[in-house]
Amino acid sequence: MPARLSGFLVHCFTACGASLGLAALFAAAEARFPAMFAWLGAAFVIDAVDGTLARRYRVAETVPHIDGVVLDLVVDFLTYVVVPLIALWRSGLLAPPLAVFVCCVVCAASALYFADRRMKTHDLWFRGFPAIWNVLVFYMLVLRPEPLIATLIVIAAACLMFAPVAFVHPLRVVRWRKVTLTATGVWSAAAIAAVDQDLSAAGLITKAALIGVALYFLILPLFRNIP
Repeated sequence: MPARLSGFLVHCFTACGASLGLAALFAAAEARFPAMFAWLGAAFVIDAVDGTLARRYRVAETVPHIDGVVLDLVVDFLTYVVVPLIALWRSGLLAPPLAVFVCCVVCAASALYFADRRMKTHDLWFRGFPAIWNVLVFYMLVLRPEPLIATLIVIAAACLMFAPVAFVHPLRVVRWRKVTLTATGVWSAAAIAAVDQDLSAAGLITKAALIGVALYFLILPLFRNIP
């Protein structure tokens, strides 16, 4: 296959994530949250492998008129920010008078975060909360906190996007990589189980696994600079 065609097909593969994100958006608007996360899970698979394919087929050289970084950010903003915010609005997790306002503020703050050139550190950690609202909303739909607590969690996460703290990239950070990949695998299995069990009806073991992995990712940055 000609190199130019191969590179273009890799970009098409990345762009398919936007189509899956749109399907997830339709499901979120109808409050069909398990279906929404199923579509987002499919989009995440594309997001996890398209970078490897892009490097393998040297898309920056073979298809230079398409910016793969911008394409990836466009898809990520839809699947990581817009879709979960629609779900947050439709879920009833936030107090009704504040739901629309909070979601709009989070969307604007996330747009600023995505445009920040300092989003990643030199060792590929995220600087600040990485705007993974799909993950945060997933946890909230599984654990169902009270509206006031949910609102405070969302506001705190929005502020953390601009705080001088680090969050691990589960696939690219080298430090503790094997443990992190194992934890990511456990999380993926638990997340699939939670979606299959209709989120908030998930069993105790599923919820315990999700909470345990979340604690690992929250604590891991404390060991970032330890030799």
